[in-house]
Amino acid sequence: MEKTEKKFIDDSKKYLMNTYNRCPIVLRKGRGMKVWSSEGKEYLDFVGGIAVNCLGHCHPKVVIALQKQAQRLIHVSNLYYIEPQIKLAKLLVEHSCADKVFFCNSGAEANEAAIKLTRKYAKEHIGVDKYEIISALGSFHGRTLAALTATGQEKFQKGFEPLVPGFKHVPFNDINALKKAITNHTCAVLLEPIQGESGIKMPAEGYLKEVRNICDEHGLLLIFDEVQTGIGRTGKFFAYEHFGVEPDIITLAKGLGGGVAIGAMLATDHIAASFQPGSHAATFGGNPLACAAAIATIETLLEDGFILDNCRRMGEYLRKGLEKLKKDYSSMIVDIRGIGLMLGMELTNPCAPIVNLCAERGILVNCTAGNVLRFLPPLIVTEKDIDHLIDVLEDVLGRVI
Repeated sequence: MEKTEKKFIDDSKKYLMNTYNRCPIVLRKGRGMKVWSSEGKEYLDFVGGIAVNCLGHCHPKVVIALQKQAQRLIHVSNLYYIEPQIKLAKLLVEHSCADKVFFCNSGAEANEAAIKLTRKYAKEHIGVDKYEIISALGSFHGRTLAALTATGQEKFQKGFEPLVPGFKHVPFNDINALKKAITNHTCAVLLEPIQGESGIKMPAEGYLKEVRNICDEHGLLLIFDEVQTGIGRTGKFFAYEHFGVEPDIITLAKGLGGGVAIGAMLATDHIAASFQPGSHAATFGGNPLACAAAIATIETLLEDGFILDNCRRMGEYLRKGLEKLKKDYSSMIVDIRGIGLMLGMELTNPCAPIVNLCAERGILVNCTAGNVLRFLPPLIVTEKDIDHLIDVLEDVLGRVI
């Protein structure tokens, strides 16, 4: 006899470590913008796996690519050349400012790889005492120990001390603070072009260009964490394209595999050369199955520009809907911000109750930073989907005001 949703949840509490605050829904099936629970309830997904399902759930081209690759070759060691890995690296290089790619399995791993490459390059080319990396307060770079230390939010670090030495944090958008933080040990600046986890915080006009200039002036590397912003999320393939700034190193994950776990760290040739055999590795990094999914995702995303155009148009459409809500509920909604389909709605109060009420109405939304509703839907979202979201939000806001 099939388990009920309650039995699944009870088993989860019994067997899984309690590391997530989970909504009491067991999701079993997904297609496009929709997911269904184990009891058959339908939901519109405006969380998108937290910016992972960029093409929606179970996109046919990704599914077929996985099926074909699974019949051919699932895994082989990186001691050998892997065709899908090479093809994927070529795609990423052709559509970025980078020249070389290292593959791993997650955003945290990609940032760990970037930190290691940065320190190794700095010791070889800048100075043996160059190891310090400056990142921003409010940033999020992952939960492995170095990435956690780079993260500019104490709430994620509490209990895991001592942290990794060699990291400093300065306020996001504060150029003077960045200048003052540079020491004789500094080798790089690590930033999210748009801060995601802390509530969709945008860079001030000209800020990233000034950061680039400071890095050039002091001989520092500039690393952009595009784990959440990359792969079309903002309406361009990479978020840095909006700001006229090219980094030295880029980290990717989330949307890269269209739902399959894969991460990547990209760098220019001169910097990438500091990694040689033995410098760094990932057993499952760039495995054939994940790369096949990523190739299908990127090719579909870039095909005739339709999906990126849809992201831009639907992003504006969603923003207009949210702005109308802000006007109608000005005592509750503080701000609407973001680019493309990476949008946040800051509230005066905690937004967890709104998330729960939306779920009851068949809409999945995400709360981050305690009081920011974060919208990261698949890039295939339609006006009809957004209209339904806005209708539900309007009703829910009216109930909690």
